Amino acid sequence: MSVRRSDASRCLRLRAVRIARWRFSRESRSRRVSFPPRVGPGQKGWPMRKRASSPPRAEQQRKRNKMSSGGGGGGSSGGGDSSDLASLLECPVCFDYVLPPILQCQSGHLVCSNCRPKLNCCPTCRAPLGNIRNLAMEQVANTLKFTCKYNASGCALSLACGDKAEHEEQCPFRPYSCPCPGASCKWQGPLEQVMPHLLAAHKSITNLTGEDIVFLATDINLPGAVDWVMMQTCYGHNFMLILEKQEKFEGHPQFFAVVQIVGSPKEAKNFAYKLELNGNKRKLTYEAAPRSIHEGVAAAINHSDCLVFDPSIAKLFSDHGNLGINVTISQI
Repeated sequence: MSVRRSDASRCLRLRAVRIARWRFSRESRSRRVSFPPRVGPGQKGWPMRKRASSPPRAEQQRKRNKMSSGGGGGGSSGGGDSSDLASLLECPVCFDYVLPPILQCQSGHLVCSNCRPKLNCCPTCRAPLGNIRNLAMEQVANTLKFTCKYNASGCALSLACGDKAEHEEQCPFRPYSCPCPGASCKWQGPLEQVMPHLLAAHKSITNLTGEDIVFLATDINLPGAVDWVMMQTCYGHNFMLILEKQEKFEGHPQFFAVVQIVGSPKEAKNFAYKLELNGNKRKLTYEAAPRSIHEGVAAAINHSDCLVFDPSIAKLFSDHGNLGINVTISQI
């Protein structure tokens, strides 16, 4: 009887333990906090950083084309990048551009071809000026556009390095010096102001109209250097007739007669002139194209690109020390 009573009590205790465990498990489930499942990068549910939307491919191509064309400035004006590169080719002496052939000093500094013959050393580092070609900068220069040196006077053109010098020789914005010979006039100004300057500051110059006139030089026997000047107007242009007496070689005076057009070298190509000396059954004729006042009389005399005769010839055609020259201007 005692054994059965102990088995019954054990069964009751096991049952009580099971009931207690069941109640504890139920209460734990009711208080449990739920958490989201852990996920790794690239798995569904992983928080991703928001990316900026990329522009369409066509828009990207347009931007590339704009950058490759110099910032969209066009072929004649260039872009900001082109201007920055061109500034690297500025001469430190005259601030004009250094154009091919480009020579550098031993340290790599550049000087333009106009200033280089006047220098004994590099103006930047004082190093000796060598004959080292900078081929890399020459290639850069050949790809750039350069502003005209008369940009400050109103020229807005930008040109390739091979066209720059030719344009600047005929640029309508380039300043012209006073063409009157023998005068210490330092005037400079635009081409359209040359004639008003001559009429206002050099009133002694005679002005004749017509394509065929007589240029009378008086007192040609005066000693020393003498010059005679007259203006001729025809075909809507003004021409300056100049006769100079000077000793190109010491002890041998000569006369030099030349016609200049108050215009550019390009305009000069449209005309021709003829100088003719008549007298005592003799005739001396000279024909040529007029020179631009930009080129100057000195260049014509130095190259003998004009009518040249000595005092003995002048005496054959003169009358009491006065020499008449027939001047004919023709349009080509």
